[in-house]
Amino acid sequence: MAYKISDACIMCGACADACPVEAISEGDGKYVIDPDKCIDCGSCAGECPVGAPEEA
Repeated sequence: MAYKISDACIMCGACADACPVEAISEGDGKYVIDPDKCIDCGSCAGECPVGAPEEA
């Protein structure tokens, strides 16, 4: 099950830098995760300072 990014996102980019499969991109007001690319590794959640990435 892929991760998703909540509205708590502050657009810092830490999650995108941490993603090993480049599944995270800048969206409208927050980063978004492509569920087809996400490998459910949790790297993004571990790097986010506000806990925005969460299991979908």
